[in-house]
Amino acid sequence: MMDDLRKEFEPDDANGIVPVGTDAAVLREGMADEPASGIGCHGGIELSKAAARAAGQGALMDRFEADYPKGPHDQPQSMCPAFGSLRVGLRMRRVGTILSGSACCVYGLTFTSHFYGAKRSVGYVPFNSETLVTGKLYEDIVEAVHQMADPEKFDAVVVTNLCVPSASGVPLRMLPREIDGVRIVGIDVPGFGVPTHAEAKDVLSAAMLAYARQEVADGPVQRPRSGLKDKPTVTLVGEMFPVDPVVIGGMLEPMGLAAGPTVPVREWRDLYAALDCAVVAAIHPFYTASFREFQAAGRAIVGSAPVGLEGTDAWLKAIGESCGIAEAKTAISRNAMRGAISAALAEHRIKGRITLSGYEGSELLVARLLVELGADVRYVGTACPKTPYNSEDADWLAAHRVELRFRASLEQDLAAFEEFRPDLAIGTTPVVQKAKEAATPALYFTNLISARPLMGPAGIASLPTVINAAIGNKDRFLAMNAFFEGVGAGDSAGIWQNVPEDRSAYRKKFAAKVKQSRNAVDSGESVGC
Repeated sequence: MMDDLRKEFEPDDANGIVPVGTDAAVLREGMADEPASGIGCHGGIELSKAAARAAGQGALMDRFEADYPKGPHDQPQSMCPAFGSLRVGLRMRRVGTILSGSACCVYGLTFTSHFYGAKRSVGYVPFNSETLVTGKLYEDIVEAVHQMADPEKFDAVVVTNLCVPSASGVPLRMLPREIDGVRIVGIDVPGFGVPTHAEAKDVLSAAMLAYARQEVADGPVQRPRSGLKDKPTVTLVGEMFPVDPVVIGGMLEPMGLAAGPTVPVREWRDLYAALDCAVVAAIHPFYTASFREFQAAGRAIVGSAPVGLEGTDAWLKAIGESCGIAEAKTAISRNAMRGAISAALAEHRIKGRITLSGYEGSELLVARLLVELGADVRYVGTACPKTPYNSEDADWLAAHRVELRFRASLEQDLAAFEEFRPDLAIGTTPVVQKAKEAATPALYFTNLISARPLMGPAGIASLPTVINAAIGNKDRFLAMNAFFEGVGAGDSAGIWQNVPEDRSAYRKKFAAKVKQSRNAVDSGESVGC
């Protein structure tokens, strides 16, 4: 298959990969001539986009708009998108990371990454207006890359432009392709171009796949650390609970297939094995740029995932057809999974009304699982977009009368909570907070739901315990509300000798500014850097 990849390869600079030796003077011409004042978290999104285009980033902005359509809302209210790409790099073996952006942004990103257990240093190239405008920032980045490019420590170094350098046209594509055998990958992840941290994972994954695809075209590459599979493989795209690829591998085995690497990968050499597959499974459907790289390598993409009874059966059928597996062999796996999942569904049930929202990209899969487990799912909101690879899941949920919103805003998630009054709210932090204030049990989607097995029979068994336990805590919330009854709410909450004065006049005076800062979707302000 590697020979096929070499035939399919065509250089593509859309993901930041350009031939070595590109004329630096030509690339430098597009850089901003004036400081990018007002660009970043608190600058208008249109101002940021216009600045980026004026600085020669028109092609990049066009690609972002095509790959990550905003839909009815300008930008979801989630964490800084660059956290997604940063986390992917930090989780990879022998990959170094350098950030170029405002100090406050870099502080927030590194703090969050270490909060999630990164335990690895992050390089930072500071700048000011002078170094930004004169091009000295780019020279500083080049110096930093040369300092970090130690082949004893790294296989690759990833350099990321945040909002201000991206809007100012700092040309990471000028960076050398490699230094002493260490690959250099430069990406732009501005908050005004990449809507969510989930999609930022795609930006870096696609850039690395493009680089690896060119390496395959150039000659022999490393084998995976675990060795090559003795069967055609299915590459899995999307971060999953560690047991899920194992479960999927068990489903595929009777079909004569094996589970391949999971993208985002954990080591550079896994990129080659990911490309060298029979088919790509779009477990998470928003990796648009990565799917483009696989398609350029001649690989077909299959959407949805093996969740629940109907989802697993349909997915196995689609994988078998895509790989040209005989129906009789596919039927062995399909029949086995029907029996195992049906038995699990008979044993594990959920009773209660649920609203669900999140920004990980697996919200539709979790909702399908909950519906088959018996839950009354009324609403699903996802910060991610509708794509060809989640359309089947969207149609399935619509057929089961679930209200579904892509690019959902916080206001829509909260409105759904108010309308449907669920027994359990699964969502982002502010949704969980709102629910608990209303004495409604709630679970944080990212840490408590998406970080569990979801595929096949394992998914059926993983969710009911935690969800039924949460729904069963309703009386505890009511007891807490009764205990704290009369202590006030908001600014007046607590026990006071003198109750705080009502500052409503002050708030009315600055109402427009408050609304603008609270609702980035309506105001058009970029969220994150």
